[in-house]
Amino acid sequence: MNLEGLEMIVVLVIIVGFVKVLENMGLLEDNFEDKIEDELEMTTVCHRPEGLEQLEAQTNFTKRELQVLYRGFKNECPSGVVNEETFKQIYAQFFPHGDASTYAHYLFNAFDTAQNGSVKFEDFVMALSILLRGTVHEKLRWTFNLYDINKDGYINKEEMMDIVKAIYDMMGKYTYPVLKEDAPRQHVEVFFQVPGF
Repeated sequence: MNLEGLEMIVVLVIIVGFVKVLENMGLLEDNFEDKIEDELEMTTVCHRPEGLEQLEAQTNFTKRELQVLYRGFKNECPSGVVNEETFKQIYAQFFPHGDASTYAHYLFNAFDTAQNGSVKFEDFVMALSILLRGTVHEKLRWTFNLYDINKDGYINKEEMMDIVKAIYDMMGKYTYPVLKEDAPRQHVEVFFQVPGF
């Protein structure tokens, strides 16, 4: 598998996780536009983040989509912020056969752009905009930030191994086809044999 193939797999794993989170929150369905209409007809948003227009300008979401996303975010996180433990609990629900805690930790750190131990709605929606509607370049840049665990501007073999192992742990022992225990290391070795590394 070439470098582009591995990058796309990584981006897909991240996106699938977010889609599952959004589906669980009732925010992403086949009729997402209809759901927005229904939500807006039932009630108006009482609490919305400051700068909704600014968020609309900074993301690929409409004002109406942001209102619905915010309502769902507030339903799941009434305080308006998510701490790492809550984030891990939410994320673990989608991978019941595996251990998602380590991957959720890395993902939380990528969302927590202020590095203050919490994710606000603005952080959530900015990342979501990139992962769902961003360009391939934006998605890869965001994913690079996720994989650059020590934030030194490089992804070394150890960081890649930590992430790949976390993904395998999250998928669980009951994946098909059954994966060998040394599969993460083998995949990382292949990745780092690509010319240019």
